[in-house]
Amino acid sequence: MKRIIYLTFYFEPDLCAGSFRNSPLAKVLAEKVKGDCIVEVYTTMPNRYDTYHAEASAYEERGNLIIHRIALPAHESGMMDQIKSFYTYFREVIRLDKGKKADLIFASSSRLFTAFLGYILSIKYKKPLYLDIRDIFVDTISDVIKSPLIKFFMLPVLKLIEYQTFSAAVHINLISGGFKAYFNQFKGVQFSEFTNGIDDEFLQVKSNLTSRKSEQLSVKTIVYAGNIGEGQGLHKIIPQAAEMLGKGYRFILIGDGGAKAKLLSELQNRHVTNVEVRKPVQRNLLIEEYQKADYLFLHLNDLEAFKKVLPSKIFELATFPSPMIAGVSGYAKEFIEREISHSFVFSPCDAEEMVQGIKEYPVGQEIDRKEFFNKFKRDHINHAMADSIIQYL
Repeated sequence: MKRIIYLTFYFEPDLCAGSFRNSPLAKVLAEKVKGDCIVEVYTTMPNRYDTYHAEASAYEERGNLIIHRIALPAHESGMMDQIKSFYTYFREVIRLDKGKKADLIFASSSRLFTAFLGYILSIKYKKPLYLDIRDIFVDTISDVIKSPLIKFFMLPVLKLIEYQTFSAAVHINLISGGFKAYFNQFKGVQFSEFTNGIDDEFLQVKSNLTSRKSEQLSVKTIVYAGNIGEGQGLHKIIPQAAEMLGKGYRFILIGDGGAKAKLLSELQNRHVTNVEVRKPVQRNLLIEEYQKADYLFLHLNDLEAFKKVLPSKIFELATFPSPMIAGVSGYAKEFIEREISHSFVFSPCDAEEMVQGIKEYPVGQEIDRKEFFNKFKRDHINHAMADSIIQYL
C-alpha cells in the first residue's frame, strides 16, 4: 500500500482559507487513490483565531484518509507566537512520522515553513515533493518587517530556505497567476495554477434581494469577514471610511487577528459608532450575514508583495448577489475587473476613493454571476489538482 504525506497547517474544523482549501482537496485525493494508497494528513488543532474554538480529534481515520491534529501552545498571532507554533508543528510531525514509509510528499504552504517541512521529509524518504504555494512568504515578510536589523539577519536565511525548498520540488502549484514572474528563478520544476474556488455551501446560496430592498431606505450595511491582521490593514481604512460615510452606513466586521487592537483603538480615537466588530462564526451563520449585506467588502494592506496575491475571499464573496467593494491592487485588481461583474475596485488604504465609490455605486440590482460560478467551482479545481498530484506517485 502506497502512502502520501499531506502537510497543511490548517484543516477542518478550523475557519480559514488554508482549511477551506485543504480539507476538501485531501478528501478528493483520498477517494481517487482508494484501494491503492493511504493519504496521511498532518495538521494542527483549530488555532486560526484566539476567539474561535472547535472540538476536534487528535487522530481520525476515515477509510484511507488519516488525520493527525497537533496541539499548539496558546498564541495571539504575534511573530514569536507563530515561530513557536510552527516549531511545535514541525517537531511533532517528525516525531509522529518516525519509522514510517512514504511515496510522495504534498505540502500546502503560505508561510514557507510547511513547505520546508515537506522538503525535509522528501530528503528523508528520497521521494517527490509537490508544493501548493498560497503566498510568497519572503516577499511578504520583507514588506511587513520594518526593522532593518531584523531584515539584515532574517532575509538571507529565509531566502536560502526558500531556494532549497522550491528547487527540490518536482511540481509547484501557484495559487495566484501573480506569482509566476517570481517563480521564474526556479528551473526544472513543473508549474500549475490551480486557484482557490467556490465551495458547495456558497453555490447553494439563494438570493435575498427582497429583504435587502426593504431596508434600503434606512441604513446600508457593509460586511467584512475574515482575518483582522496587518495584511488586511483594516485599521487603515475602516475607521476613516466609516467616519466619512456617517450614520447612513453601518460596517459589520466578523473575525479576529493580530491587528484587531489597532482597529478598535482607531475606532475609539475617532469616536466612530457605525462599526460593529464580532467574533468569528461558522460558515452557515456567516452566509446569513452575507445575504443581508448591501455591500461585501475585501481589503489588503498597501504593500508591494500583495500586488501578486489572489485572496481566497474573492471567490466566497462573488457568490452573493451584492456588489463587491475591494481595496486591492496588482493581480487581484486585474482578476476582479476581468472575472467578476458588479464589483468596484479602489486603491488600498484610500478611504476617500472607497467612500466615493460606495456612494456612487447602485444597490438593489439583480446580480447574475453564473459564468464565474461554473468556471471556479472548488470541486472541479480539486479533481483536476488531485489528478495532477497522483501522477507523481
